[in-house]
Order: sequence, then C-alpha cells, then structure tokens
Amino acid sequence: MPRFYCPAPLITGDLLDLPAGAARHVQVLRLQPGDTVTLFGGQVNGGEFEATITRMGRSDVQVQVGAHQAMERETACEVHLLIGMPANERMDWLVEKATELGVASIQPLTSERSVLRLSGERADKKLAHWRGIAIAACEQCGRNRVPLVHPVQSLGDWMRHPAATTHPHLLLSLRPGTLSLRQTIQNHPAGVFTFLSGPEGGLSAAEEALALAQGFVPVTLGSRVLRAETAPLAALAALTLLG
Repeated sequence: MPRFYCPAPLITGDLLDLPAGAARHVQVLRLQPGDTVTLFGGQVNGGEFEATITRMGRSDVQVQVGAHQAMERETACEVHLLIGMPANERMDWLVEKATELGVASIQPLTSERSVLRLSGERADKKLAHWRGIAIAACEQCGRNRVPLVHPVQSLGDWMRHPAATTHPHLLLSLRPGTLSLRQTIQNHPAGVFTFLSGPEGGLSAAEEALALAQGFVPVTLGSRVLRAETAPLAALAALTLLG
C-alpha cells in the first residue's frame, strides 16, 4: 500500500486534503477514489493511519482518514550523526541511507577540510532538499518518524554550544590505539549515541583534539579507510546490530 507523509493532525473519520507533494504522487500512481493509502507524521500518538481516497481533483486529492495502527519500525538504539558534509550528491545519498537505517537526527557540519560549504539561501535550499529526501526515505522504508535534519553549521560553532546530554559521544577516528566500536559500546552501554564523522580527508588534528576535549570517545571501524559518506553509515549499521 502506498505510504505518504502528512504533517497535519490525523484523526479517524476526518476528511483531509493531502499535501501537494503527496497529491502529485497519488496522481502519478494513477490511484482512484476508493483506493487506500497509508498516512503517517504529525500525529501525537505516532503510528500510521489507513486512508481512503474520496476525491481526485486536477491538482488536489482528498482522503478520509481511517483506522489508526500503533505501529513503529524504529531501531532499539537512538543514533544521532554529526556529519562533515561530503560533496556533490554524496550527502543526498547519506541522508537517504541513514534514514533507512534508523538515524534519529543528522547535523550537517562544515570543517577545515570540507569541500562543500553552504550559507544563506543556498544552505536553506539544501536543508529543505535533505529534509525532503528523509521524508521520501521514510515513505519507502516504512518508518513513521522522520529524522530531524538540522540546519548547517560549522564544527566550531557546534562545539561551542553542544547539546546538554549525558549519552556517549563517539568520534570516528584512525588514531593509533583507538578502541573498536564493539569494545566501546561494551564500556558505554546506552540506548542513545552520537557519532562525529569528518568530510573528505577527515577532521584535522586540531578538530579531533577539540572533540576529545569536549568528551568525545575515539572509536575505529577497522583498518580500512572508509569514504566520508560510508563511515557514518557503517557505524550506524554496526551499532544497530550490536545494540
């Protein structure tokens, strides 16, 4: 059954006009009145709702909200990613796959070696684009909770105002003597983790030192050097399995 994100409050029995993007998708799929879809997002009690198409306009689609299903497909671990943004379409791919793997939030960062640098209107457009990718990934993979993609900021700014949390903060690093992710998780059992990963070329020595001073624990994924868009996804997938 097709799934669509609908940020409006969903109440069984209500008639509702679908958001423009979802309405276009319904028309592309050539669905007709009487066909059923699944809606999620915006409701306080989570889960998803069945809905029946009641009217097809030229550019709008109306549905009647049906039964609520208290279904969630979230992972056991809540993982937050701090990402030194990779360039070109690799950040798009990272957001999509991280959403499929169950990430809770993504913080795009610029750092000393960043190739991709965004600010102003361009940053706002990219942010809207990435949030759209996260929504589409949730529609595809069955998640009912869209991960939060934060506005772009510099690593230095983030470090000056870190979130007030007590869960482990892990730094993906190739530093000699760094413990493996498995060993680190055994030493820091928790249901919530934050990972910091650098852009192409990695974080600078000064940036790694700053992260360590802020309480980040260095961890390694092995002896191979992974690409900027691969490393955080590997950590997310491994933690999902190990947790």
